[in-house]
Amino acid sequence: MNAFCTRLAPSPTGALHLGNARTFLINWAMARRAGWRIVMRLEDLDGPRIKHDADRAALDTLAWLGLDWDDGPYYQRADLTRYHAALDQLAAAGEIYRCTCTRSQIESAQSAPHADAHELRYPGTCRTPRGTTTKYEADDNDIAWRVHADDATIRFQDDFAGDQSHNVQQTVGDFVVASKAGLPAYQLAVVVDDAAQGVTHIVRGDDLLTSTARQIMLYRKLGLGPEPRYCHLPLVLGPDGRRLAKRHGDTRIGYYRGRSVPPEKIVGLLAEWCGLGHRRPMSAVEFADEFDLNKLPHGPVTFTDDDDAWLQN
Repeated sequence: MNAFCTRLAPSPTGALHLGNARTFLINWAMARRAGWRIVMRLEDLDGPRIKHDADRAALDTLAWLGLDWDDGPYYQRADLTRYHAALDQLAAAGEIYRCTCTRSQIESAQSAPHADAHELRYPGTCRTPRGTTTKYEADDNDIAWRVHADDATIRFQDDFAGDQSHNVQQTVGDFVVASKAGLPAYQLAVVVDDAAQGVTHIVRGDDLLTSTARQIMLYRKLGLGPEPRYCHLPLVLGPDGRRLAKRHGDTRIGYYRGRSVPPEKIVGLLAEWCGLGHRRPMSAVEFADEFDLNKLPHGPVTFTDDDDAWLQN
């Protein structure tokens, strides 16, 4: 093993399907080929969306596919102290402020329509002058906390997507770092965890590519480092061109497992989607031996009825 480390970080908000299984398999294969340490982390802070027993199911499913890990599993909810310490640090530096805005208020303040409803730009309604020191409080359910987003371009080299440049203030504005439920928000939690767990390489779907500049910004505001390397992978889509979801039928790994589809067949289909030739059954270890990031298609993959038929026949 060397000093490099990655993480597998499922969120127990639902069952693993073919799309996110592909991302986890690629991440695992890259790590095992390069000798990186693998941390298993359950990102379980999204309280209302957490499904009962989904954490156990995720771990069981990944192991069934042939994936393993060196440390963990760690649960984010098990210890909130380091997130609160980071929020205390940001508050003392005048980098965060209280926000009472509702989503509908933010939507009504938009000056132009946005294609992605999840990426509304915060208009700065509750913003305080930068440098106004305060004290973070986690027990007020009516208040979220936002960070002052720098009006500057953040550039980074993505190991698959290439050169990236994003201005967080211009795209999403000041973003939430602690929710009204008193929990750290995703953007802050992953930065704190990745730094604490020694993560040097992050491999994930390209739906999170625009989050990266926010996370790099937080790394710098918190004085953490070195910043990890990033590798963002194209998603798996349904026949309608939208992200793979329930509307495309049952694509859960557990569904195929329940119908006696062996893990080697699922890995074989994922391998074809990764540019490793015509689909054929293979183990996760065989996949890791053959995987080459340079062969991975740069566009999204489409799950078809033919793919489903091959798995089940």
